[in-house]
Amino acid sequence: MNIKQVILQAFRDQPGSFISGEELSQTCGCSRTAVWKHIEELRRDGYEVEAVRKSGYRLLVAPDRLSAAEIMAGLETNRIGQNVIAYDEVVSTQPLAHEAAAKGAVEGTIVLAELQTGGKGRLGRPWHSPKGTGIWMSLIIRPSIPLPKTPQMTLLTAVAVAKTIREETGLPVKIKWPNDIFIGDKKVCGILTELNAESDRVNYLVIGIGLNANSLESDFPSELAQIVTSLRIESGESLKRVTFIQRLCRIFEEEYDHYLRAGFERVKQEWENHSYTIGKWVTLQTISQQLEGRAVGLDEEGVLMVEDQAGQIHKVYSADVNYRAND
Repeated sequence: MNIKQVILQAFRDQPGSFISGEELSQTCGCSRTAVWKHIEELRRDGYEVEAVRKSGYRLLVAPDRLSAAEIMAGLETNRIGQNVIAYDEVVSTQPLAHEAAAKGAVEGTIVLAELQTGGKGRLGRPWHSPKGTGIWMSLIIRPSIPLPKTPQMTLLTAVAVAKTIREETGLPVKIKWPNDIFIGDKKVCGILTELNAESDRVNYLVIGIGLNANSLESDFPSELAQIVTSLRIESGESLKRVTFIQRLCRIFEEEYDHYLRAGFERVKQEWENHSYTIGKWVTLQTISQQLEGRAVGLDEEGVLMVEDQAGQIHKVYSADVNYRAND
């Protein structure tokens, strides 16, 4: 951690308390003058820090701002989120994460932004990403798994996001196959997994996560208002986005490490337990055909199984999914 991160962590460890300049200088391994300079930088970043002679410094207010220092100061992970690249405004975090990964960014690196002007979801659909209201981030991982298993990372990420939402808010979330998170019948989060690989190995994956955190109904265009929602709308409370990201990093790392050790079975079970799709009558449009039937579950590799009217089971690897009304 850099000095600002160490100072923020010290404030987190002693909430509401004054910390002397001498104690901070010893904790940070720098002079008291250097501590003061970094306190001033935090103030310019929007932190309200009280300074009282002979008492020291006390954090009064932290801004709702997705800074690298703020996120990394409270992490409880070994590698997921231990490197954060934060921007105020970007077209999309996905290409920036690809660029960072190609240059050797460590596994667990997160690229995030307060605003995306050209965010994209699955099949190139636009993703509405207004400033300061959501979590728009891309995660770099480098799993040693066969290429055919890489779609399982989308399912694992969906499980991690669903569990994080449930723990942070208590809201009843569901996963729509393969990559959307729903509350009721409205979408609250989308996941986009992109692969860079050679013929025999995975170089890296970039997993994009777009979460409507603190959006109000007025923040959504009229064409989206009936099909999307946010955690704030559903819970009635503002979400602490930094805390959410820190918890997501921890839960993702736990799920990911278990997957690398023990395989896909736990992810499969947790995904099915959270599923919006299983049991519903669906219409699926693949590249080559349209299929109708009832979604009955995932197979052992994470492929969606659909039973048609004749009772035949079809395995669906990729498709656009629509649901029958009132099913």
